[in-house]
Amino acid sequence: MKRLLIFAIPLLTLAACGPTLKVTHDVNSQANFSQYSTFAVYHPEVRGNARATVSELNRNRIDNGIVAAMMAKGYVQADTSTADLLVNPVAVVKQEKNVTAYTNYYNYGGFYRPYYWGGGMGMGSANTTFNVEKYIDGSLIIDVVDSRKRELLWQGVGNSQIDGPVKDPDTKISQAVAKIMESFPRKM
Repeated sequence: MKRLLIFAIPLLTLAACGPTLKVTHDVNSQANFSQYSTFAVYHPEVRGNARATVSELNRNRIDNGIVAAMMAKGYVQADTSTADLLVNPVAVVKQEKNVTAYTNYYNYGGFYRPYYWGGGMGMGSANTTFNVEKYIDGSLIIDVVDSRKRELLWQGVGNSQIDGPVKDPDTKISQAVAKIMESFPRKM
């Protein structure tokens, strides 16, 4: 059942490209992007079932989003053996908990008058209620690597809380990828 749930989650409601998608990026300050003109989406071999968090349909949607974003920036798609840049998307999905506590103090007693403290400052009792919410936290990490040096040049991360299936995943996932790739440098 757990395995079925993982495949049923249409990757990262991350695609909910609204305010819930948090995007960060980092760039190698020594990188000279003017020397790069071609790219390929690259999926290195993964041991075990590490890739099980994303269905093949969603992996294709992510790849198509990357291709569209890179081409919009002026890069040309090539084969992995000849591309200047390798773009590696990685999805990470994990179960998280959010715990909140609410304490209701009552029977505090006592009263205050400007010149007099009244009696009744006895200890009251308190009632604390805990609320535990389970949710799925999803991240899409897009690494862009120099294919010859095998050096990381740029990384974009999109993170979102997943609360259910994505409506129109073709559009939403490509929008999320575009938002993550916004800060990637254009071809000079």
